[in-house]
Amino acid sequence: METTAPAVQLKTNRGLLKYILLGLITFGIYPIVVMSGISSDINMIASKYDGKKTMHFCLLFFIFAGLTLGIAPIVWYHRISNRIGAELARRGIDYKFSAGSYWLWNVLGTMIVVGPFVYLHKLCKAMNKLAADYNVNG
Repeated sequence: METTAPAVQLKTNRGLLKYILLGLITFGIYPIVVMSGISSDINMIASKYDGKKTMHFCLLFFIFAGLTLGIAPIVWYHRISNRIGAELARRGIDYKFSAGSYWLWNVLGTMIVVGPFVYLHKLCKAMNKLAADYNVNG
């Protein structure tokens, strides 16, 4: 079976420094755009194989986060981290990322202040690797 590159190429230039600096300049709009892109991209990359659909980040951020008093984002990050990790493993990409990354770095890592930044770096790197593989193999 021959695989061909998809017509739509996904972004592979996500990065922590860009996320932080543009987030400051745009007063928090850029991080929403990045996370929206990640939620859309993982659906495009993985839905054909795992049959799941990740809720769009804007829907989560603007509606469900407030309605659930902050519980929905915790569940969303846990699930998307696991889904990204599973797709990395399915594609044979040698990079470790999972819900454990979320809980270790983004939750427990808040105690050492830099933990959430490490998580964001790992998330961006994992999505860049998935997007690069998708751009080549579909």
